[in-house]
Amino acid sequence: MNDPILVCASCGALNRVPAARIDAAPNCGKCHAPLVTGRPLSPDLAMFDRLIGKGSAPVLADFWAGWCQPCRMMAPAFDAAARELDPRVRLVKVDTEAQPALAARYAIRSIPTLILFSGGREIARQAGALTSPGAIRAFVDQALSGR
Repeated sequence: MNDPILVCASCGALNRVPAARIDAAPNCGKCHAPLVTGRPLSPDLAMFDRLIGKGSAPVLADFWAGWCQPCRMMAPAFDAAARELDPRVRLVKVDTEAQPALAARYAIRSIPTLILFSGGREIARQAGALTSPGAIRAFVDQALSGR
């Protein structure tokens, strides 16, 4: 079975979605919320762990803060990349002020920092803003091609 497992951002349920139906706007089998939104998710600690540990899609995390000018400059490109990459890659925004435990766990020393996770582990990291969707896509594609 190569059908992807998507974690519902609303309730955390695991949903096996037939690959042929992934583009048909699937909904969660438990809470019926859309599984593919084309927007970055804003998970809490438990949801973050579930996304990187249980879902089959790689997860690109943007560690950011509201006071950070480069973070705000990168936000539109990250949003646009989510529209292009979701559900092949799930994009999440981790507010380091609201989720300091996650920032500490991954030793975030500068923001923005992008970390790509696959199979529950970190496979690539980029410190500094990528200000175009194409640059974000290239970072993801390069990291995933090296697996």
